[in-house]
Amino acid sequence: MRRDRVIPFQRTSFAAIPAVAPSERIYAIGDIHGRLDLLVALMAQITNDAERFEDARKVKLVFLGDYIDRGEQSREVLDALSQMAALKSSRLVFLRGNHEDALRYFLYAPTEGAEWFDYGGLQTLASFGIRPPQLRQGKRDLFRVRSELANAISGYESLFDAMVNSHRSGDVFFTHAGVDPSKSLEEQSPRTLMWGHAEAQSPNPIAGVRIVHGHYDADDVVSQSGRICVDTGAYYSGCLSAVRLDDGEAFLSTARS
Repeated sequence: MRRDRVIPFQRTSFAAIPAVAPSERIYAIGDIHGRLDLLVALMAQITNDAERFEDARKVKLVFLGDYIDRGEQSREVLDALSQMAALKSSRLVFLRGNHEDALRYFLYAPTEGAEWFDYGGLQTLASFGIRPPQLRQGKRDLFRVRSELANAISGYESLFDAMVNSHRSGDVFFTHAGVDPSKSLEEQSPRTLMWGHAEAQSPNPIAGVRIVHGHYDADDVVSQSGRICVDTGAYYSGCLSAVRLDDGEAFLSTARS
């Protein structure tokens, strides 16, 4: 299914699927993970796709989080997103992923938050030219890294401050890692929205609402009546995906490398 083109999804087997607000056409973009090259390619696809429509719907972009780590271009991705965030447009939504949360926790508590390095933080440090911590030097070197990183990302504070845990349009709820099906949308904890839940991948997490998220990487996008996941493992697959939601749905992806 992965192609460098738009793939419409036939939803004839789904009845009364929750939809976004009738005034909006939303493109939700999956986990970028330090792949600026794929972001640029996908944004070009989205621009071309949006230009095909002549209706009154307003285009909105929802970035589903995990912009950094694992890929080699975290700094460059933050540069690009920061330029967008500087527009302060209501048509741009930046969700907070667990990797952004982990970075901020390391800055707050370098010793307790050092596990961030185990799942992608080292690549982010490298993108900023920061030498990784030396275990033999212990806490002192962790605080050295914290200081250098804090200085390096100071120019991105407006982007980090603009990040939110969720966004809703009509009966579609966007968040990084899905929801806890046992709780209402109002009861969801920030940790669940960023880090996930054991039952987040159930087909219909919350009745009457469709959840759109990333976080759970797979070989292909997942489209169910109550849930969409567009994390296609960009940093290792070369495939960054997005979903377009309006009266229907379609998926856009970069070609798998």
